[in-house]
Amino acid sequence: MKLAIWGNTQKPEFWDLFPKLISWLDKKNQEVYISTDLCKHLKDDSSFTYSIIKNQSDFRKVDFVLSMGGDGTILSAARAVGNIGTPIFGVHLGGLGFLAEGNVEDIFVSLNSIINKQYSIYPRILVQAKIEGEKNFKVSALNDIVIDTGEGLHLINCSLYSGKNLITSYSADGLIISTPTGSTAYNLSAGGPIVAPWLSLLTVTPICPHTLSSRPIVLPTDKKYRITFPVNESGARLSVDGQLEYNLNYGDIIFIRKADYCVNMISFEDKDYFQILRSKMGWGQNKNLEFKDRAT
Repeated sequence: MKLAIWGNTQKPEFWDLFPKLISWLDKKNQEVYISTDLCKHLKDDSSFTYSIIKNQSDFRKVDFVLSMGGDGTILSAARAVGNIGTPIFGVHLGGLGFLAEGNVEDIFVSLNSIINKQYSIYPRILVQAKIEGEKNFKVSALNDIVIDTGEGLHLINCSLYSGKNLITSYSADGLIISTPTGSTAYNLSAGGPIVAPWLSLLTVTPICPHTLSSRPIVLPTDKKYRITFPVNESGARLSVDGQLEYNLNYGDIIFIRKADYCVNMISFEDKDYFQILRSKMGWGQNKNLEFKDRAT
């Protein structure tokens, strides 16, 4: 198979694992592609043969992307792959994260399963924001789109519509529009619900709303939404997966919808999302509250 390595080169754990990974892949006769960022960190006399992913279309040449790092690394890999559809397998290198299916301890077992085609593909929806105003542009996010004031200290005032119908107006520190995948990220910290990642829903969660009645809302993805601002609103910022930032201007309108493509994530049949959730969230620590399922 052909795989592309996409890693967080700032993590020492990545470089601890990288030589072992390359040696293992060489023994398995796998063809390796690497990102341009990783290429910059390698010496000219590297002892292994590789090709370089120079642009998005190069992802068509590989069977899957091996993302090594944290959730942020997977998010950047997803953005790099874009609508090409190349599957991504995430390996977690420490810290709290929900996106990666693999870890350092079982990476070679997992890779062997992928090479033998013993895996499943789970598509994850993205949220798309189209900005119309002084500057017109479009962005997509696997986790979330966040609207806030950036470095400013004032509240954001905006209104959310579904078609021509007003859903509600917000006065808050910001607004999070989250996918199910992103429900365990900023959305969770702001008091939003956890949504199973295989569902097709969007969650809108206000950040520190001015009124207690302003609560998160879960919306279907078969509708299109828009966010408008008062004519005197200024200093707003839009961020994509916490990695890209754009300044918003007077009169900008943000159109929100599900993106036309999905990110394909590699998983395995023995992976239990709810077990992972319990482990990450620390649920069920009190063994006295554990009851046997009568159906088993």
